[in-house]
Amino acid sequence: MAEPSRIPARDGVRADARRNRERILTAARAVFAERGIDAPMATVARRAGVGVATLYRHFPTRDALVRGAYAHQVETCSRALTDALADPDPWRGFRHLVETVCALHREERGFPAAFLAAFPESTSEHGHRAEQDLKALVRRAQAAGALRPDFHPSDIAVVLLAHCGLVAALLDDAAASRRLVAYLLQSFRADAATAPLPLPSGLTLPGLLTAVGDPGRRPPA
Repeated sequence: MAEPSRIPARDGVRADARRNRERILTAARAVFAERGIDAPMATVARRAGVGVATLYRHFPTRDALVRGAYAHQVETCSRALTDALADPDPWRGFRHLVETVCALHREERGFPAAFLAAFPESTSEHGHRAEQDLKALVRRAQAAGALRPDFHPSDIAVVLLAHCGLVAALLDDAAASRRLVAYLLQSFRADAATAPLPLPSGLTLPGLLTAVGDPGRRPPA
């Protein structure tokens, strides 16, 4: 009699293979959060309790592993941007997007660097469309009189960098994260603009990679 774990599932994938894949993805997220996305693949395999050959059967490259580890988070970000643009209240949509992305960062510390480094489409057509959608969201919120007129789309990158630093320094302080985000959102309101801001930063979302890739990252063993 065949072992239960080796009976093919309805989708043709063995149950043991699915379990190995899930263990690898869980281990990858933990290792990337601790050591950065450049951590050795062997470290991920050891954390998952599988052989390196098993890891490479599921994920032939590091990019494939990072993509798999954060696929849910990437989809959540894309959906949040789509929902924000569809919201009839531009400010509510803008606030939802910022809160969603920062919540993902808080829950998965390796996500920002992983997304920027391992998803080359972030600088191709898909990324260009997302950038244009973000600019459209900012314009809508400003036209509605909710977002301060001197807010610049690059300020989103500054927000993520500030939030990254807080999360790296206060790993388990979710209250501090939520409070920082609330402070920032309040400062973005048009009715809070009592004085003009200095010129915007030249920081872009792709340029955020270097900045968020270093805090808290240990050198590979």
